[in-house]
Amino acid sequence: MTARTLPSNFGPLRSPSGNARITGPCGDTMEFWIRLDDEIITQCSYTTDGCIHSILCGSAAARLAEGKRLDDACSISQLDVLNTLKGIPDESRHCALLAANTLKAAIDNHQKHLPAGRNGGCASPQKNAPIQKPGIDEGLKTIRERMKRIRHKIIVLSGKGGVGKSTTAVNLAVSLAMAGKQTGLLDTDIHGPSVPRMITARNVEIVSKGENLMPAEVDGIRIMSIGFLLRERDDPVIWRGPMKTSAIRQFLGDVEWGDLDFLIVDAPPGTGDEPLSVCQFIGDADGAVIVSTPQSVAVEAVRKSIVFCRQLHLPVLGVIENMSGFVCPKCGEVTNVFNTGGGEAMAREMGVPFLGRIPLDSSVGISGDEGTPFVRRLAGTPAAQAFTQAAAAILNLDNAKPAPSPETTTPKEKENIMRIAIPTENGKLCPHFGHCEHFAIIETDPKTKTIVRQKEIPAPEHEPGLLPKWLAEKGVRLVIAGGMGQRAQALFREKGIDVKVGAPAESAEALVLAHLKGTLETGDNACDH
Repeated sequence: MTARTLPSNFGPLRSPSGNARITGPCGDTMEFWIRLDDEIITQCSYTTDGCIHSILCGSAAARLAEGKRLDDACSISQLDVLNTLKGIPDESRHCALLAANTLKAAIDNHQKHLPAGRNGGCASPQKNAPIQKPGIDEGLKTIRERMKRIRHKIIVLSGKGGVGKSTTAVNLAVSLAMAGKQTGLLDTDIHGPSVPRMITARNVEIVSKGENLMPAEVDGIRIMSIGFLLRERDDPVIWRGPMKTSAIRQFLGDVEWGDLDFLIVDAPPGTGDEPLSVCQFIGDADGAVIVSTPQSVAVEAVRKSIVFCRQLHLPVLGVIENMSGFVCPKCGEVTNVFNTGGGEAMAREMGVPFLGRIPLDSSVGISGDEGTPFVRRLAGTPAAQAFTQAAAAILNLDNAKPAPSPETTTPKEKENIMRIAIPTENGKLCPHFGHCEHFAIIETDPKTKTIVRQKEIPAPEHEPGLLPKWLAEKGVRLVIAGGMGQRAQALFREKGIDVKVGAPAESAEALVLAHLKGTLETGDNACDH
């Protein structure tokens, strides 16, 4: 059976007249929403965490209901749904029954809220079926179980469109595959999916196997994109946030990714529904690669992506500066068409790794249009070599040893480590020390003036005198703050913790690196009392 599109009625309605959610005997959950005008169902939509047959049955039931009066919609049966579809296997007939019963339960829910004398009820064997609040807990469990089979999950982000994010994601996946890694590539750009074209997979048909969708496979890379599911190449996807969220959930949970070394997720630009859904559904991603171009307008947008990652506790693996200089096709000389170095300077300021510059090469664009990733086709060019070098940092994840926790640090390591705490809010130093959202606990090596490892933990409930004891128990020896009262500073010193006040509202990493290098500039104590 071939699946070509997610139906247009997939996804919840806003301000519905009635809705219901039912879990079937096989564990699949389906939810229906209806909107009425003078007792005529004008709109009907649904979601399901079930298989492709559940999706098809839900869509068929929703289409049958639209335009009907409530009494007529109540009579829609399992057989009606099956006759509409034609071809559902016998073992999936329960999906049609679940769709019909959930639709009836949504109508019944609407009837229960009608004024007295208008509640006619809905003749249904599922009239008293449980109506639950919408949720994705079961779907999350499925996603997390599937993600356990993937060793590393990398999300490619950018705060701005047009910076070459999809080009980076595709060529990163190809680089990993060329290095012998089992690799998957997920395109979560719902409105502008470009991965199928860039990797010669535009005419691939996605097929179902049991309850799962099988990803396309091109040159050993397993790929999924909504571009595979559109009827025509020019069909727009006109969806609101909840429908996009449901699609991404199914791409992660219903696609048979199998055992992978790396899954590269190409997220659309910005910090909205799609990247947020990906980060929250995966839960334990290794980190994000941030793509920028040298111009200030792009760099400013990308800074927001880094703060986005910090607020979600997603490590930033590094920044790639794309289109950094133009490679002359005749002589090979690199000319800085745009200002260069903006991405590197921003990475240094924000305290995140810089993975390298990718020069602007006309052959890169040609390769993308022709569907042949440039790291494979043009391996000897400066652009391909620069990208391969940037991809090496991702490959190192496969060889890196887990960083030891503070509890397992050896005595010798403890001698060389200094732990610094910084109160943070929205990824930067919080001026209100006792009322911050989080504390960045950063372990440093003063001899090499480097950051060894770091983590961000929620701040405890504010109580007088609590923080000195709490941070001392975590091995902190220095606090960098914007302001702190004299009494509070004395309490920290009693616990053996030094305090440096008057620090600017910068990122925790930038403040610590400046402190280690002796370049941290401090001003007046914002809370000197």
